[in-house]
Parts: sequence; C-alpha cells; structure tokens
Amino acid sequence: MKLQPDRIEGVNAVTGITDGTVRINGLPHSASLLLPWRGDVQAWPCGDFADLRAEHFERLVALAPELVIFGSGSRIRFAAPAVLRPLIERGIGIETMDTAAACRTYNVLASEGRAVVAALLIEAHGAPRQASLVRPI
Repeated sequence: MKLQPDRIEGVNAVTGITDGTVRINGLPHSASLLLPWRGDVQAWPCGDFADLRAEHFERLVALAPELVIFGSGSRIRFAAPAVLRPLIERGIGIETMDTAAACRTYNVLASEGRAVVAALLIEAHGAPRQASLVRPI
C-alpha cells in the first residue's frame, strides 16, 4: 500500500519520523523546526511546549502560508489563543495535532500544492516510540 503521496518537484516532504527525529527530504532533524512547502527548513527555537510564545508563531507570518499545521509533540496539546494571535490576526488558518499526525497531514497538503507550513515541536524527552509514517524514498 502506498503511504506517501506523489511528490511535486521543489516541494518539501517528510520522509520519516521517530519520536526524536523527523526526516525532511531524507535528511534527519532532531530539533523543533518550521517546514514550508517550498524553501529551506528553518530551526524553530522552542524545545518544549511550555516554552511556546507568540513570538514563535510570529516567525511563520513571514513564510506567507494559507495554513499552518502545528505538531505539538508526542501528544496533542492546544496552545493558548494569545500564543496563536499572530496567525489569527492575519487570517492564517491553524490546525493542531501531535507531531506524527502533523507530518502526515503536511505531506498530503503539500502534495496538493497548498501553501502550508508545518511548525513541528520535537521534544528530546519523549518516550521512544517508532511511528511508521512513510517509506523511505
């Protein structure tokens, strides 16, 4: 069964995930990151959900997404509206889910050519759990 949508040239894709690492276009990342549908993966300086501030989400505005997929770590947690205010005030949609689900959702939306950014919280202290996301390319 095919688990990964067809890739569009120049569009970023999540190619695998474990609790401590997300592979983007085959390259491993072990710290929180911003993943735009096109362009460079960016470090997102937030290592823990409790540290999230509005300034973290303000950085996403410059990427001009129509939708942000927020991966809140190993389990789903919702950020306070005040933290999300930079997106809300500009009419940018945001969906929250655990990081593994966010990666899968991001792949589907990016493969459809949507202007999507994944804000992925990768916490170093998560319990070891292997997530079967996609097959390696």
